[in-house]
Amino acid sequence: MNLKLFNTLSRKKEVFKPLRTERVGLYTCGPTVYNYAHIGNLRTYIFEDILRRTLAYGGYKVRHVMNITDVEDKIIRDSQKSGKNIFEFTAPYERAFLEDLEKLGIARAWKYPKATAHVPEMIRLIQTLLKKGLAYQTEGSVYFDISKFRNYGRLSRLKKRGLKSGARVSADEYAKDDAQDFALWKAAVPGEPAWQTPFGEGRPGWHIECSAMAMRYLGATLDIHAGGVDLIFPHHENEIAQSEGATGKPFARFFIEGEHLLVDGQKMSKSLGNVFTLRDIETRHVNPLAFRYLTLTAHYRSKLNFTWESLSAAQNSLNRLHDFVRGLHPVKYLVLYRPYSTKYSTAKHISAFKKRFAQTLSNDLDTPKALAAVWKLISEYHKNPERFSSSSVLTTLYDFDRVLGLGLKNIKTERIPAKIKSLADEREKYRAAKEWAKADAIRMQIQDAGYLVEDSSQGPRIKRA
Repeated sequence: MNLKLFNTLSRKKEVFKPLRTERVGLYTCGPTVYNYAHIGNLRTYIFEDILRRTLAYGGYKVRHVMNITDVEDKIIRDSQKSGKNIFEFTAPYERAFLEDLEKLGIARAWKYPKATAHVPEMIRLIQTLLKKGLAYQTEGSVYFDISKFRNYGRLSRLKKRGLKSGARVSADEYAKDDAQDFALWKAAVPGEPAWQTPFGEGRPGWHIECSAMAMRYLGATLDIHAGGVDLIFPHHENEIAQSEGATGKPFARFFIEGEHLLVDGQKMSKSLGNVFTLRDIETRHVNPLAFRYLTLTAHYRSKLNFTWESLSAAQNSLNRLHDFVRGLHPVKYLVLYRPYSTKYSTAKHISAFKKRFAQTLSNDLDTPKALAAVWKLISEYHKNPERFSSSSVLTTLYDFDRVLGLGLKNIKTERIPAKIKSLADEREKYRAAKEWAKADAIRMQIQDAGYLVEDSSQGPRIKRA
């Protein structure tokens, strides 16, 4: 696969080649576990999953590391309000996050390192920056001196004259027009978690956490660093500065960021009451995979507008896809009178769809066109059933789902009772003899028993009503 990915560093699509021939080091920014992940977060995690699956589809072995931030400004604030320590406070949100990933068909990462378990790595990294003169201590805290890093602002396209050299910011999140020396280590505050270090008691800043964990598991240079566009500044920018400042090597060869999710055309905010979680979706009896399907209908670098109507449409499309796959299963599951067939020579027709699917993904993960390739295959199967066997189409859809992750292999089917099969056999004999009234009477009898007969290009199929 000649994979091209949009690199935020260069602002253009580049052919992706890993540092090692067959292995890819992928780091993605994970959750800050002070609340349930909202659907904007989940869209980012789904895009990262598509990236990871596409790499695997192209034959790469992917070492995927996704951090869990379990000490940070918001965590400390909300844990104090709850009267719990940070470990008690974050534990249920961490479990909920992993449950959300499973429901959304997101493959498990190789590692989920937690910030609090990697403080020693952070301390060593800060010590290196102090020794190199890229950081300084003041009032018990340690700050990175952005004036000492020549390429500061390269990722986010900051103008040098906008940098406030010598000014300091301790907040983990801040705007581009407030670019200041940022905290690597924050001096201890009564009531907050703290660790003892050579440069004083305190806790890590948010940015140093990711650098330390990424390099701990993937080395000094990552193949790909991914996240949401909201992380370009300050988080990813600061990661680059402190990591490259310490090692003298490029921190990541590709930075790939996914766009925002809007709700009814607006940014999510608590004040608007439009911050939704996967639990809100499930409350409406919607399959979580319908949300995954919805995210695939928009390119990851395009804003996606979420509405409950668009989610319902995605659910309908997913149901149609699942019903189609269910109808392709062998005769032991369904009545198929033009039997589940493998006899047709379909290699040429199938290969064209496989090529189209791979090409769309290799063009910067174009999932809308990948979905279009799926539906085109289904359409051609309906229009020209003589060109395709049921088995070849089913196998191809399973292959596509290695990337799409829509749970096609998990679709449950049921055995049709012998009595219903017998009635269907009898109906088919009447249809062959063109005794339509008798055939229709049996169809109604089958329906009264709770089953439907569908006459398809492959013959009649039976399913539960």
